[in-house]
Amino acid sequence: MSIISTSNLTKVYGSGPAAVTALDHVTLKIDPGEFVAVMGPSGCGKSTLLHLIGGLDKATEGTVAVDGHTLNDLDDDSLTELRRRKIGFVFQFYNLIPVLTALENAALPVTLDGLKPIEAQKKAIEWLSRFGLGDRLSHRPDQLSGGQQQRVAIARALVAEPMLILADEPTGNLDTKSSDEIAALLRQVSKEFGRAVIMVTHDPRIAAYADRIIFLKDGKIVEETILEKKKI
Repeated sequence: MSIISTSNLTKVYGSGPAAVTALDHVTLKIDPGEFVAVMGPSGCGKSTLLHLIGGLDKATEGTVAVDGHTLNDLDDDSLTELRRRKIGFVFQFYNLIPVLTALENAALPVTLDGLKPIEAQKKAIEWLSRFGLGDRLSHRPDQLSGGQQQRVAIARALVAEPMLILADEPTGNLDTKSSDEIAALLRQVSKEFGRAVIMVTHDPRIAAYADRIIFLKDGKIVEETILEKKKI
């Protein structure tokens, strides 16, 4: 069963002569453990697609289903719960809280979800340690490199054990070496930990870490490329 399924997914901003179609009848399926990159020119609908799949925005037409749950059918509370427990988000600029340590940032989602602090920290330490940050637990974001901050952000995205990771230009603020490390880490998340990963990127070299590349233009899927499987 696909973890993500969209049918004729469409998003129109504005109305009348000023209406802009950001996404135009996009239909796709993504399986558990699959790493998919989304590419295309600026304004083609990449981030809009991610936001609709993540329930951060509502479609004008069409449907999105995550793990069998059609987002259109969920009330606000159910949608919030699904986002919190089924989906992890990774952003270009990390979105870490400056006054919190790496451990506190990574533990935050499950702490807010009601897990006891000691248990939340235990889960956060597990993920941070897997990503080579076991010796950086007490460091604040301004004491970490960009690549380390993004690792904290990925650990935070995974701490609730979601089935899906949505990454919007996760390497866009990093140098080449750190970008490769983060792309390889997202592939590991997909292959070793079995999460579906959807990554928006403008960089063909980073997209090459994925299993499949979806190309968008003017809000439509114009091409899909299946890449040769790589070993971790």
